[in-house]
Amino acid sequence: MSNLQLLNYMRCLIMAMRRGIHLSAVVSVAFFLASAAQAQTVALTFDDGPKIAETPLMSPQQRNQALLDTLARHGVKAALFVTAGNGANQPQGYALAQAWGLAGHAIGNHTMTHPSLHSASMSLANYEQEMLDCDQIIKSLPGYQKWFRYTYLREGNTPEKRDGMRAFLKQHAYRNAYVSLDTSDWRFDAKLIDVLRHDPEADLSAIKRVYLAHIRQRALAYRALSQQLQGRDIPQVMLLHHNLINALWLDDVLRQFEDMGWHFVTPAAAFADPVYQLAPDSPAHGQSLLLSMALSLGLGKFDGWNRLVDDGDADMAQLSAEGR
Repeated sequence: MSNLQLLNYMRCLIMAMRRGIHLSAVVSVAFFLASAAQAQTVALTFDDGPKIAETPLMSPQQRNQALLDTLARHGVKAALFVTAGNGANQPQGYALAQAWGLAGHAIGNHTMTHPSLHSASMSLANYEQEMLDCDQIIKSLPGYQKWFRYTYLREGNTPEKRDGMRAFLKQHAYRNAYVSLDTSDWRFDAKLIDVLRHDPEADLSAIKRVYLAHIRQRALAYRALSQQLQGRDIPQVMLLHHNLINALWLDDVLRQFEDMGWHFVTPAAAFADPVYQLAPDSPAHGQSLLLSMALSLGLGKFDGWNRLVDDGDADMAQLSAEGR
């Protein structure tokens, strides 16, 4: 084990002990750190689905099936984090979510109406009810897991909300379904839909090219950050959304990962890594677990920080410069 690996192991050990993580999980960290380098892995998760709102080019059923077909072609088992108010609370949307479970994908909880716990107007009690209301709908779905994905990846604007929600999840045997590889696919999706609504025959090649470059840049940056913080490659958990852009180009996203030499794993396999049992004291608002760890460890704004937290601003500027 290198000096860097040992240092980062000790940091993990301290964080784990602060959070009361079982010793076996801490020992697992040492095992992972001591193991030889292996191929980078990534698990796919999709938030906000299933959406039954209409979009250009595809109906809700077509979007849903396109995502499922692409995952099947690549042999990928993913997770759908359901925001029930987007459609699963209606027969049409429930059937779309059910199709994910029947295809062998995991089903997680992403609240009823997608509020932000970071909002001053959102109480802890109301946010807890959002989770419970969604749970009542999704618990009958095949593939149901007690996994909760915070909306906007925000754990609350006060320590009381943060700690209260963490205790609530533990009380209900739910796990925090962390994201390590955050993307701004939602920003590209909004751009894509805006372009198509203005011109249904628009050339979309520039949006596709910049979108794929965005995914690659984020993947490589978060891999580098995991190596800096953990001294190893962690199994990345990537955040995408149940939206039009991925219905159109998920196949290209997955082929790009394959060309990079990355391998797909299930979300359950990724979450088994001890890094996903940590609970950083300083959550990064709306960002990756890795960024939260960086804050907790006092890393500060490292080189490349801006590209990870800009919500795709640089990519939008590039498209604008290209006349898109």
